[in-house]
Amino acid sequence: MCRRPRADRLGRMTTHPCPRPVTRRPRLTRRGAALALALAVLAGLAWTIAMICTLLRWAL
Repeated sequence: MCRRPRADRLGRMTTHPCPRPVTRRPRLTRRGAALALALAVLAGLAWTIAMICTLLRWAL
């Protein structure tokens, strides 16, 4: 059986601080998101221009 810890006792505590997370990862994530957004905007513009050209050629 498991014993419940007593309320007046603390659990085992570490004597050293935890290492800090690497700060480079969020920068890479932001760059990737910005690049994906820029590519999506370019693709949207290309699609819009292609549709306009298609409608102009179809009308002639």
